[in-house]
Amino acid sequence: MSIFRTIAMFIYLFGYMIVHYGVLRRAERALAAGDMQLVEELVNKHIPHWSRGILKVTGVSLSVEGLENIPKDTACVFVGNHRSYYDIPLLLASLDKPHGILAKEELEKIPLLNRWMKLLGCVFVQRDDLRASVRALNDATAIVESGKSFVIFPEGTRYKGEEGGAGEFKAGAFRIAVKTGAPVVPVAITGARALFENNGNLCHPGSVHIKVLPPIRTAGMSKAEQKQLPDAVRQAILAQL
Repeated sequence: MSIFRTIAMFIYLFGYMIVHYGVLRRAERALAAGDMQLVEELVNKHIPHWSRGILKVTGVSLSVEGLENIPKDTACVFVGNHRSYYDIPLLLASLDKPHGILAKEELEKIPLLNRWMKLLGCVFVQRDDLRASVRALNDATAIVESGKSFVIFPEGTRYKGEEGGAGEFKAGAFRIAVKTGAPVVPVAITGARALFENNGNLCHPGSVHIKVLPPIRTAGMSKAEQKQLPDAVRQAILAQL
């Protein structure tokens, strides 16, 4: 059954983008014309719908807690633990609206998907190239400075240990929040790895719980507090897993 779910997922994943290719072109034309209102309208409608469809096709039950903790009047930096490829559609479907993500460069090479991600405001990073990583963080910082929220997975890669754990949270990603003074909003994701990676990269039905934690102010933080921020956020997330 898992193989059929996996095939159905890929058919849906690309099928949706092919069927809605006209919408993609319309959004790209709006971007070229500087009509950001139309771009945002199309992105906010189609990306969550596409993401929820992926979850439905593969039998994923999603529960979300703490949406009231998302700041309403300012851009923020969402920081989540990273267990699965599913984390991206999960957050695109569950937060207040879809936000740009700091994503690995391999995703930029996937046809159609890369174009939607660029419309969303995603930034692609080469993890093994220090200069490219710095440029990516600067690009993400500029997005937050423009008033848009952003999503980062500060572990830098998927954590492959036991459920309830997380890798080291790298400090570089938190500079986006510190430089802009944007609050950090921790997001704890539980159950995602069981949907795919734990089954030999085959889709498997299951339940995922996402908890959005209260924001952490970064404006006015001392140097000592900035240094402690990555581990403080990691411990807050670990306490919910």
